[in-house]
Amino acid sequence: MSSRYNPQAAESHWRKAWADAAIFRAKPPAEAPGQEKSYVLEMFPYPSGKLHMGHVRNYAMGDVVARHRRAHGHNVLHPMGWDAFGLPAENAAIERGVHPADWTYKNIDSMRAQLEKLGLTLDWSREFATCDEEYYGEQQRLFLKFVEGGLAYRRSSKVNWDPVDNTVLANEQVIDGKGWRTGAPVEQRELTQWFLRITQYADELLKGIDTLENWPDKVRLMQANWIGKSRGATVKWPFAKDAPSGFGDGIEVYTTRPDTLYGASFLALAADHPIVRKLADDRPDIKAFVADAARIGTSEEAIEKAPKLGVDLGFTVRHPFDPGWEIPVWTANFVLSTYGTGAIFGSPAGDQRDLDFARKYDLPVTPVVLPPETSADDHVITDTAYTGPGTIYNSDFLNGLSTEEAIAAAIARLEENGLGTGTVNYRLRDWGVSRQRYWGCPIPIVHCDDCGVVPVPEADLPVTLPKDVSFDKPGNPLAHHPTWKKTSCPSCGKPAERETDTLDTFVDSSWYYARFASVSDPEERAYWLPVDQYVGGVEHAVLHLLYARFVARALHDLGELQLPGGEPFAGLFTQGMVTHETYKKSDGKWVEPADVERRDGGLYLKGSDEQVEAGPIEKISKSRKNVVDPDEIIATFGADTARWFVLSDSPPDSRPQDGLAQRVARYEAELIREALSNHRGDIRKVTAALGLPRKTLYDKLTKYGLKPEDFRRGGG
Repeated sequence: MSSRYNPQAAESHWRKAWADAAIFRAKPPAEAPGQEKSYVLEMFPYPSGKLHMGHVRNYAMGDVVARHRRAHGHNVLHPMGWDAFGLPAENAAIERGVHPADWTYKNIDSMRAQLEKLGLTLDWSREFATCDEEYYGEQQRLFLKFVEGGLAYRRSSKVNWDPVDNTVLANEQVIDGKGWRTGAPVEQRELTQWFLRITQYADELLKGIDTLENWPDKVRLMQANWIGKSRGATVKWPFAKDAPSGFGDGIEVYTTRPDTLYGASFLALAADHPIVRKLADDRPDIKAFVADAARIGTSEEAIEKAPKLGVDLGFTVRHPFDPGWEIPVWTANFVLSTYGTGAIFGSPAGDQRDLDFARKYDLPVTPVVLPPETSADDHVITDTAYTGPGTIYNSDFLNGLSTEEAIAAAIARLEENGLGTGTVNYRLRDWGVSRQRYWGCPIPIVHCDDCGVVPVPEADLPVTLPKDVSFDKPGNPLAHHPTWKKTSCPSCGKPAERETDTLDTFVDSSWYYARFASVSDPEERAYWLPVDQYVGGVEHAVLHLLYARFVARALHDLGELQLPGGEPFAGLFTQGMVTHETYKKSDGKWVEPADVERRDGGLYLKGSDEQVEAGPIEKISKSRKNVVDPDEIIATFGADTARWFVLSDSPPDSRPQDGLAQRVARYEAELIREALSNHRGDIRKVTAALGLPRKTLYDKLTKYGLKPEDFRRGGG
């Protein structure tokens, strides 16, 4: 018998034995009386075609938890599935001339085989893909429940439009003013869209954060900031002379800082405010400004980073505390039509955006908040606004009050004069879920000229995607399909058209944890939920994680899910990113690490004399080709070693400062220690084994505090 362990033979034998015995199958509640349950789940992967070491690390972490709890006698559910809809498959279909379904299921087969080789303790009996008709048919049924319960609705709105993917993006999917997948600058468009009423749960979602004790503080804070509850006032600014007709007697503005009203310098309206739109008909300068503003995305982040520009609208309003004080009204590109009333009052001394705008257009800047331990004579605003607390001055009846006291006093005076009310507002906006693409869950709605918007009867679900689809034309293939969208109205029977938008893929992942718990049994779902330990990336803090929390609450209220606490994930671990050095050829093309070799002190394309340049260490990414294929490690060292290596190389508790230099030093010290032990401290053999000159070895021994005599067991 060979004395060398053969991982390929041993691991394949035991994988088969485990599968035959179904030892990782979660027991139904009836088969596990009195046994504690543990639901361990990692964010399921997109079937891109191949695993990388980031996948290995993520799933190895969850696997450690599942093994540990199983070893302690728990009934463990540790499932795996595929987040399979989305634009990458559609783009692959265009590039490769294949059907998205064929590409997706082929990738699933490939990645499943890789996951199986890793020896993870997964319950494959519960596997599904979100593009399975059974899965998205159930999702369509749940969507109709949202429609019936008033949680899904349709309206016209400004949307973020990705000009490369030709689809709408939610605000959360716009990063630095660009599409989260394509990186293309986002534009504004006016479209009729489907929305989910997440704002109805804003306060619940905010309060629920306090119960998530086993979540990272960073994620909890990110969600609280995104929901953005603020207390302030809605203030009425009456029109002065030459007011625009047809808009009542004034403009309403929501503000969190009514204590700074005496610092007002201007009012600013969003570019798509009704007043601005009307004035644009007769003012070419306003019309041009509105067109330019439409090129900025609708997200707060995109607007925040854009240059602060505006146009004077040519009329004024009266100050709510001083009828003789007239304030000019502008339109400005940094005002969000979806926040508050689509109008703000500018108090430049206390807000940096307002200050930048005021300096650009030579508008007054009046300080009204005096910082602590500062005299009024010394407090001067130049290029930086003061946004902190302090004492109010230059503000009539508010003088001498603290900022908190002044907010209360200002609201009281506004309400007394009938020019405002105390108001609670949220930054969170309803979730736009319409996407103009083929490879997604069809929205089960029919549009009839006589009956309007009509839900597809439950008996007719699922509404399946057509197989004979063409990507020859830009835009949504479902809208171009010659027959698929043609149907009859479920209500009156007359000719009608199907909804051609599909659902955002984040809808697919907002309830998949419940589908893993059971296909349809509410009692079994109640047994397994919530997920005890969830593992995934922090980049989903205000995307998937917030949406999943909302959908779980909504499904509970609609009677579809028994989850009294409302939270789908009791414990969350955000695992961070696996990184690797990047490499480029002289022509700027990326090179995979497996194709690079080091020799003669340089980097070369393997098997050639072409030099390769090393770039920065970045998150592993297919676009930069700095992906390490786990199959190579498994083939050489086995799955156990691959899992152990990635967890020891990038342990869950590693800190950001443990960078490459520290990790290399740690590996080097371990190699030297092992060589010293193996060769009993014989320096000659150690230098030969490590390929190091004796002096270099002694320098490293000193560096790492190692002594050869500590390992000497005889020999010379």
